[in-house]
Amino acid sequence: MENTVMSSLALLVAVLLVLVTVMFVGALLYLGHHHPKLIAPLTLAMVGAAFVAALVVPIVTS
Repeated sequence: MENTVMSSLALLVAVLLVLVTVMFVGALLYLGHHHPKLIAPLTLAMVGAAFVAALVVPIVTS
């Protein structure tokens, strides 16, 4: 029988990954807000979120 409940360590890692992702996207949005001529802030945040998701998903699913 497979244990479907997440262990405490896995839950902690998942929470930390979410927090780091939110902080990273927030930092990109903050930088985009101060330099809007380089790239639109929302576009910059979405690109950052996609980049972090592309790095995190293979780690979490393996």
